[in-house]
Amino acid sequence: MNAAQMVRGTPRHWHWRHLLLAPHRLGFFMAMVVLASAALWWAAVQLQRSGAGFQLPFGMSPSLVHAAVMTFGFFPLFFSGFLFTAGPKWLDVPPPPARALAPALLAQLAGWLLWLAGSHLHVAIAAIGLALARLGLCHITSRFWGLIAASAAPDRVHAKAVGAALLVGCASLAGVTIATLAGADASARLFVHTGLWGFVVVVYLTVANRMIPFFTSSATQMARRWGPEWVLWLMLGAAGFEVAAAWAEPWLGGLAAWQILRGVLELGAGAAVVALGIAWGLVQSLRIRLLAMLHLGLLWLGLALLLSGASQLLGWFTQAPVLPLAALHALTMGCLGSLMLAMVTRVSCGHSGRPLVADNLVWGLFWLLQAATLLRIAGAMPGGSTQTLLTATALVWTLVMLTWAIRYGSWYGRPRADGRPG
Repeated sequence: MNAAQMVRGTPRHWHWRHLLLAPHRLGFFMAMVVLASAALWWAAVQLQRSGAGFQLPFGMSPSLVHAAVMTFGFFPLFFSGFLFTAGPKWLDVPPPPARALAPALLAQLAGWLLWLAGSHLHVAIAAIGLALARLGLCHITSRFWGLIAASAAPDRVHAKAVGAALLVGCASLAGVTIATLAGADASARLFVHTGLWGFVVVVYLTVANRMIPFFTSSATQMARRWGPEWVLWLMLGAAGFEVAAAWAEPWLGGLAAWQILRGVLELGAGAAVVALGIAWGLVQSLRIRLLAMLHLGLLWLGLALLLSGASQLLGWFTQAPVLPLAALHALTMGCLGSLMLAMVTRVSCGHSGRPLVADNLVWGLFWLLQAATLLRIAGAMPGGSTQTLLTATALVWTLVMLTWAIRYGSWYGRPRADGRPG
């Protein structure tokens, strides 16, 4: 049964069968479920810590649970929806049907819900959740590499970079699982960090290198279709350095020369990303909301690297850690969160037969996300009212993500607004 036949044979109101009309529908919907669940769970944790919520039992570190689900939970599901929609066009191969991807995506959805539940029940339940999620991610990785192998397209650089990042994600998630079962939280966090920079950030940077200049040139009449290849390797080199630096930190972290070197390199990388954003049309994009969201998300990456570099140099000067969580959340909430909001909104609009615009609701949610990011950075500063700011951040994040998930989750289960298949 093809997509057009499915549209004719299913109701016009929300129905789960509509999720099988296209890969992005199924992947994005499941990502929204994990995103909303993780946001509500983290808000409950912060309310409990502030003395205003239910007292929940914990069988493992809530911070580790939060870090893992925010890195490996919803991002790979969004990636799956995007990569099996745009990827076949990059590679000039037929896209797989959503039904063929459903078992792998369901495994990830079930796995991450088990991970959250297991944090309160038993570490073994949480580990089973991680194993399920990894199984689903490995299947998606295998299918994507199958598309690459079947392609005769002359330019497969971006697809191969994404495929390599998916392999890093599978390996990192395996490391988190083993470390969690062993009770080695520090090792688990190291694998989460590896997955963040070596998997999630690499996918984002690769897609950004291909898509942001293309979107900008289409809307502003700039000449370049996508970023030059040397820019891609420069950005991926910065991500690789962050992975290597994390693994080197136990041996080199106390050395002044290492802190200075890392700080200078991160400051340089941050300045280069900011300059790149300007070259890609940051100023020109500000009058077009969806483009502005993309460019400001990329700007947060530069700011995150600048904050990390400043943290290293200040740490060397004061002989104490300074601002590391500020840099982390500038990356995760500011950069990845903003790009997620922009890219998923754009794909959802374009593939639902609606105008490619960020309406007032999405535009307002984007700026609330910026406010939440600033609150979280303020909470990482020395001397701040940390728990109050953390709770406020979690509540604003939850408001943004729940509203966004309900809006677009309602689209994925309905036929296209223009009556076309897909």
